[in-house]
Amino acid sequence: MLALLDACREGRLDAEAALVISNVETAAGLEKANEYGVETLFLDHRGRPREVHDQQMATALQRRGVDLVCLAGYMRLVSPWFIRAFPHRILNIHPSLLPAFPGLEAQRQALDYGVKVTGCTVHLVDEELDHGAIVMQRCVEVFDNDTVASLSARILEQEHRLYPQAVARVLDARFCLVGRGAFLKENLSNE
Repeated sequence: MLALLDACREGRLDAEAALVISNVETAAGLEKANEYGVETLFLDHRGRPREVHDQQMATALQRRGVDLVCLAGYMRLVSPWFIRAFPHRILNIHPSLLPAFPGLEAQRQALDYGVKVTGCTVHLVDEELDHGAIVMQRCVEVFDNDTVASLSARILEQEHRLYPQAVARVLDARFCLVGRGAFLKENLSNE
């Protein structure tokens, strides 16, 4: 989230953060967003069906005219209802080169599998876990002496660089989807 806010503030991303929402009242992201002058909202999910919670989030986002939802540190699955409320307009970042190692502990999965390269992926959110169309990816070499912590730290560095670039790509008027492919129109060869 901070990488996105910094990119907006520094003019590297032609966008404005309208709202930061968390389902955890003590989330550090809420405090940081306030420090940046971005409106925040805590929406407790406990004791309510997921769709009811997600409808509240959608209402808050729509009231502020949000065009693109960026999941950044949001560790809950959003409901199909929420996904349909923002079709092809929800981004997530994941610490692996999807479709490899979806879900939790992707870095541990990569180490356990013995891959030599992993990385991070920004993808559009669909109704399946870590499945939507891939917008951008960045590779990270896996070293023989890597631990989950060391690999995670290097992937996180790349996530901070990649996410603002992927947001800019999706906000570009030339951005389009063809099947599962996410492209800028000028890069399509069969147009």
